[in-house]
Amino acid sequence: MDETHQLLTRLRQCSSLAIISHSNPDPDSIASSLALEEIAATEDIEDTRLFYCGDITHQQNRAFINLLDISIHNPSTDPSIAEYSSLALVDHSHLDPSFPHSAEFHIEIIIDHHAVSDASDAAFIDRRPDYGATATIMIEYYRELDLKPSPDVASALLFALHRERLDHARMPTRREYEAASFIYPYVDSELISQLYGAAYTPATLDAISEAIRHREVRGSSLVTYAGQTTEGDALPQAADYLLNLEGVDTVLVGGIVNDTVRLSARSIDPRLHLGEVLEKAFSDVGSAGGHRDMAGAQLPLGIFADTLSDDGQLSDWLFDSISDRFFSALHLASD
Repeated sequence: MDETHQLLTRLRQCSSLAIISHSNPDPDSIASSLALEEIAATEDIEDTRLFYCGDITHQQNRAFINLLDISIHNPSTDPSIAEYSSLALVDHSHLDPSFPHSAEFHIEIIIDHHAVSDASDAAFIDRRPDYGATATIMIEYYRELDLKPSPDVASALLFALHRERLDHARMPTRREYEAASFIYPYVDSELISQLYGAAYTPATLDAISEAIRHREVRGSSLVTYAGQTTEGDALPQAADYLLNLEGVDTVLVGGIVNDTVRLSARSIDPRLHLGEVLEKAFSDVGSAGGHRDMAGAQLPLGIFADTLSDDGQLSDWLFDSISDRFFSALHLASD
């Protein structure tokens, strides 16, 4: 209860509140932001607004926002962020470097489930890396405050729990099941069905098809690539899908998005820490890291960017190199 009361104390000192999702926000970040907005309203904070940086490209995330009629703004096109006295970060702990004038803002509130090594001077920090989702933290606030979430927010939180942890067996903690049980009576079941019925774009299906076709398996690990795609979110979707393949417990999917090689990894092997595996394999050629069961990396194409589209052999060489690095980090020798 200490964190809950501290949050209320901090909210009572806010005359207005800008709530910032992480870049390329997913349901966990957006639903948790909605929940904080609703909790803030109980403390008579009526001037709130949701913001994000980056892009919302995943078709299910776009459907999530549209079906719930969520008003969320990008500060690159909405300068009203400067009018808010207090900022809250939800599902992340630091402003994205692309956030306009990020150095000028002081963060009042951080609510996150990710482990972060560096410190923050935010007035209130509730960071719980042993939790599977930020939505779980928000639901505990509701329970401890004896608040009833609105049907839309409850539906958003339940969907976020499933997307973040309960689907695909991504090592959910007991708390995720308890949170889902608490929130379920308040959800709009028809809305949940609509959220799960979000259609794939043709580009997403093409990328997943390519990933299926190019797969290589060593032991219980699979590596594949989806070629060039405009749908960066197709890569984790392909990884989730291929994790269902019999005998496979670890998947890495690569693809080329604009001038960057993006990698998305998933695992249900409790012996692995995927974030550490990807750091070992790719940190010398790009940025890499993540959680024990889900991680990612971005590798610049550099001088190959202009020629890759016309050279299938170069594409094959590039992803052969990625496969070798990943399998080597897993201590899986080539056949």
